[in-house]
Amino acid sequence: MTRRKDIEAVSEAPVADAREALSRLSDENALLRAALAEARARLGEAEEIGGRDPLTTLVDPRQFIRELERVLSHAARHGTPAALISVDLKDLNAINEGHGRLSGDAALRQVARLLKSLIRTSDVAARGEGGAFSLLLDHLDADSALDTAERIARCIAAHPLDVGHAIVPLDVWVSVATILPGDSVDEVLRRAARNRARVKEF
Repeated sequence: MTRRKDIEAVSEAPVADAREALSRLSDENALLRAALAEARARLGEAEEIGGRDPLTTLVDPRQFIRELERVLSHAARHGTPAALISVDLKDLNAINEGHGRLSGDAALRQVARLLKSLIRTSDVAARGEGGAFSLLLDHLDADSALDTAERIARCIAAHPLDVGHAIVPLDVWVSVATILPGDSVDEVLRRAARNRARVKEF
């Protein structure tokens, strides 16, 4: 009888070991699934913010070029006009020096919010270096682009920045470069740079 029990105990040992191994594998699989889900979530977040300026959440310069190529392709196919509006925040350095870098960052974020509120959802707002912004407006002729540029300048001037201890006026240079069918990226960027320089001379 004792021998039979010993045999049964020996035969049950591998089964118990197998069950324990399966349990460990199940736990490991659950951990791997959780890690995979977390990795996918992080990848989704990275894709969502990819091509964005971290301060203003506007399109960054690299993504802006891609958007410009898209607008140029659309203009070439359909013969529709478009415009690139350049917006440059004046006195950003003075704001940083007089009120602190955080105030300068707040000024950039405020300008970005105002720009997004003034354009259509199909348009593109981008942040360049320093206080430079660019807007791509599809299906917009030269006169309408000039009207939009004037509205932008008025709106920003009408919304000074409250930094707590002071109200800081905001002013911008605004220029317009018309995008025509057949334009290349370089041609549009050169035209925009020329028009921006002319505006800053006055």
